[in-house]
Amino acid sequence: MIDSPHAERSRRVRYRSAALACWVAASLTACGGGGSNPFDNPNSVNNATITGGQNLAFAYFQKCIQPILISQTCSASGCHDNVNGTGGALRLFPGAAPIDLSNPANTPATIRNSDMYKNFYSAQGSTIIGSAAQSKLLNKPLVQGVLHGGGVIFQNMQDPNVVLLQYWINRPAPQSADEFSTSTYSMFTPAFDPASPASSTCNTQ
Repeated sequence: MIDSPHAERSRRVRYRSAALACWVAASLTACGGGGSNPFDNPNSVNNATITGGQNLAFAYFQKCIQPILISQTCSASGCHDNVNGTGGALRLFPGAAPIDLSNPANTPATIRNSDMYKNFYSAQGSTIIGSAAQSKLLNKPLVQGVLHGGGVIFQNMQDPNVVLLQYWINRPAPQSADEFSTSTYSMFTPAFDPASPASSTCNTQ
């Protein structure tokens, strides 16, 4: 039996519509389905959980973390120097002067205007507070799951600098306390004494 011209045209339209629907479905799956193709997008993105309302310890940063950032040349021109750096969000003042935490004149407002605090704030911004394992400040110099233009700085997790960074990031000040809280002084042995900072050593566990 020979179809009429009208029936033939209708069949062709139905065929083309079905083919187009299949192509669209296949295209959408390829764009976002995250199948077995290694170049596909992932099935889901797991964003790191940020601990809200907490800060890392300023006293520990100044005594134990700032020397790492300077001694490892992170602040060298061309990397993370505040003026000429091209190394991402971490920006450091290499000549930041230590803050005397025993001086009553150094109020939180005064400290927050200092170059040392700016280094603290920038370093803290490269962390997931309470989770060193997810923090770029640690993972980038280890080249651990993330690229680092400066290459490998720390060879492994046993590096003494890594141990200090881990300890600092994993122990934020209490939820209701600020970054200057004396509750963070227990991160030293003996407990940190602002009048005699050299008498305390940085805890690592």
